[in-house]
Amino acid sequence: MDQVTAESLKEEMEMFSVSYEDDAVLDKMVEQCICNRLEANEMVNEWVAFSSTKKGLKLTINTLQQFEHEVMQTPNGSSKYVGIFVFLIPQIKAEEEEEDLLDSYSTPAKGSQKRALTTPEHPRSKRSAALLPSPSLLLSPASFSPSATPSQKYSQRGAKGEVVVTFGAVQGTRWVGRKDPGAGVQVELLEGPENSLCCSYKFMFQRLRDVHNVLAEKIEDLGKSLISHFKIEELSCASLPAQDTISVLGQVCCDGNGKLNAKSVLLEAGPDQGGQQVPVDLSELKEYSLFPGQVVVMEGMNATGERFVASKLYDGVPLPFYTSNVKTENDEVSEPLSVLVACGPYMPSDSLTFDPLLDLISVIVRDRPDVCLCDSFLSQKAEVTETFEAIFSRCIESIVDGTRSVGCHLVFVPSQRDIHHHFIYPQPPFTLPKDRHTRVTLVSDPCTLLINGVTFGLTSTDILFHISAEEISSGTGSDRFSRILKHMLTQRSYYPLYPPVEEVNMDYEKFQSFGQMPLTPDVLIIPSELRYFVKDVVGCVCVNPGRLTKGQVGGTYSRMLLQHGASSEVGQRVSPCLAAQVVKI
Repeated sequence: MDQVTAESLKEEMEMFSVSYEDDAVLDKMVEQCICNRLEANEMVNEWVAFSSTKKGLKLTINTLQQFEHEVMQTPNGSSKYVGIFVFLIPQIKAEEEEEDLLDSYSTPAKGSQKRALTTPEHPRSKRSAALLPSPSLLLSPASFSPSATPSQKYSQRGAKGEVVVTFGAVQGTRWVGRKDPGAGVQVELLEGPENSLCCSYKFMFQRLRDVHNVLAEKIEDLGKSLISHFKIEELSCASLPAQDTISVLGQVCCDGNGKLNAKSVLLEAGPDQGGQQVPVDLSELKEYSLFPGQVVVMEGMNATGERFVASKLYDGVPLPFYTSNVKTENDEVSEPLSVLVACGPYMPSDSLTFDPLLDLISVIVRDRPDVCLCDSFLSQKAEVTETFEAIFSRCIESIVDGTRSVGCHLVFVPSQRDIHHHFIYPQPPFTLPKDRHTRVTLVSDPCTLLINGVTFGLTSTDILFHISAEEISSGTGSDRFSRILKHMLTQRSYYPLYPPVEEVNMDYEKFQSFGQMPLTPDVLIIPSELRYFVKDVVGCVCVNPGRLTKGQVGGTYSRMLLQHGASSEVGQRVSPCLAAQVVKI
């Protein structure tokens, strides 16, 4: 199926002499085509059938909305007026079949008097071609896969639109966005586009010395913040015998290739403290939460020089939040900013149909958010007749065209799950023609965005799941998700785990520049295979929107309302997140 565009609709309407008010009508019709899985000719046929029952009805935005309400939203999803127009189709086909039969018994001259033969040089007329059956699904898998069927489980899913998580003041909150979404919204990288991740890589050509230098610098930088915040007077070498209580700085490691446990913890000191590893005894710690790669300061004793017995643990300090010295007009706007977050995959695991993506476009059109954040577009391998890059471009075009009348700003984040993109972390942004997508912002994974004064930390890599499999804890009393999120914020990194899991191909030189948090974000987006949630951790609103599809069934997405410039009477910081929800697609 070809992409529905304003030009294709215009050609179809010219064939039926249908006049329209302005170009906004065409954009609205493109949106309806995408949301209702119609081709251009089917859309115009529906309108002609509808308008034929309303004498003198002109094609305007208002009449198009009436058309959408009466035709597109009927209970069975089919038009109740189409029979008035469709009855002509069998008659036209019968006439054409009769002409074909006469042509088969006549000479070319006689046949040409009836109707021109259909050849590449003389194709069938636009009108007759428009009335022939055609695929009804946008992004139809039949065009890029030899065999594909829709997912029965996804189409039969229940609880559509059910809210499964709430956060903040959701009572009485209107989730339908502004009349003019995206107007005045500024989306930019916090450190500017000149510092974006777009240069070449040296992956698999990294020297161990360079990786060691990056890790050593991380220990040194985090150590300085720990020493300053907790007022630690002096650091000692953990591997030297000491009869008194000392403070040591280092990175948590495991003494083998297996999973970290309470008996296998090592502390690797930084270069200034000797750089050696020493086993750690955790038996005297009342509470702890540790994972490989975590930079900590421990107090304790090492009487023999062979084992450090820890008695106190200092495990990190978060960075300050973003503050702007320049007051903008947006600070005075009382209307909140609406943000929608959806994470792929956008097709069920048992089908190549993009029904979840089409449902997401319908949600965007309905809720009219100011900003939409999307990631992980093509994570399913299959036998296809097109390149994955071409299918990805079709996905992007569908989202852009389907939301044109809404005008919301679209942010596309790459993912390690994408089979058509660079499989490396940090991951460079997608590349698309800039002149064709003025509402689109392409960012790297990870990145820190500034949206109307609110900072967003984004990473599509499942760091939550990766640390969850490695973390050990005792006596903390908090839930695992909150602990891991706090670790990310206090370690000031989008991927603090070291060594990374096998499927993450880390470039440490790029990670040093693009994998660290420049500040504590107001909102941290961390999609994961683990259960969806919205949590406030050390003042940062952390959101796991879940996946839009979970195997063969539908998943979830998240929506938020934010207000920049809020402050309390006592001068304390107030979170800009007024409310948030996780909703089933």
